Amino acid sequence: MNNGNIFLDLLVRFAPEGTPSWLLDLSAAGVGVGILVAMVSVIAMFCVWMERKVAGHIQCRYGPMYVGGWHGWAQSIADGVKLLLKEDMIPIGADRPLFVLAPALVLGSIFAALAALPLAPGVFFADIDLGLFFILAMSSMTTIGVVMAGWASASKWTVYGAMREAAQVVAYEIPLGISLMVPLIVAGTFNLNEASALQSGWYGMHWYIFQNPFVLPAFALFFISALAETKRAPFDLPEAESELVAGFMTEYSGIRWSFFFMEEYAAMFLMSVVAAVFFLGGFESPFTSLARDVFGEQHFLASLTAGLVLLVKAFGGIFLMMWLRWTLPRVRIDQVMTMGYKYLTPLALLCVLGASIFEALWLGVA
Repeated sequence: MNNGNIFLDLLVRFAPEGTPSWLLDLSAAGVGVGILVAMVSVIAMFCVWMERKVAGHIQCRYGPMYVGGWHGWAQSIADGVKLLLKEDMIPIGADRPLFVLAPALVLGSIFAALAALPLAPGVFFADIDLGLFFILAMSSMTTIGVVMAGWASASKWTVYGAMREAAQVVAYEIPLGISLMVPLIVAGTFNLNEASALQSGWYGMHWYIFQNPFVLPAFALFFISALAETKRAPFDLPEAESELVAGFMTEYSGIRWSFFFMEEYAAMFLMSVVAAVFFLGGFESPFTSLARDVFGEQHFLASLTAGLVLLVKAFGGIFLMMWLRWTLPRVRIDQVMTMGYKYLTPLALLCVLGASIFEALWLGVA
């Protein structure tokens, strides 16, 4: 892990001379956590508003229009205030310690995974050499929180939802990880900063999706698996309102319920950024190349352009997830399991084999 980051650099620059290094590290970590929490809150609020607008237009209506003025931009803020003020109830018969701990574990796991994401070239919370491995490890811990919430709630609906989540994640984390091996073979690194930088040049034509013919089908497999991993329709069986009331969240209310909600949108953002970095060029695009040519590679505006490019790609992935939710019907649990084990996993393995052979032949010719 690279210990340097922009927050520590700024603290070192402005801190009084002789400040202990451990205090600088602790302060940098605190600033980073604060920014990360604020970032997740803003992403969740914007995504809630965005989903309502996307759903509204797909269903030939407007969505939120009045709260806050322009197109109901403050509706999500009003909902957040409402959740903060609602009564926080714990069912009789519930396992109180596990019931209280589960939402914190779910949200904390996604916070840890998001810490490995770069914000712009050279701007990051933690520059981890095994960044992708760390992200997959931390994001998979949310399943433990979901199962814990379902079991602790002492309700048959929550237990059904938790067991579905456990089965679904086991089925889809396999093709998710295997499909990511394809761009890893091309990139040769788990580090998100390095993977993005290796795709620079030629105005976006060095994206991994253009470098190997097996990266495109691997991207499709990754995206389908990410939908199941994030419990998004048509794979939202752990929640399944028409069958299980609200699934594993049935007995939660107020701020604890909002933790699960925030985790879902943060996970969507996380998977979309991973897809952007390892399939779609990361920070690189024609706009990024143009900004570097005009302002210089180290200029602030060039870095800002790169960060905005990654943000646009991430929200493009989120928009596609929302589009699919309001377009496709929910599949049955047996169909979900069949698709994961019988189709996605073998196809992902074929993509890895094909990408390996192509890289070996390509490098041999080169």
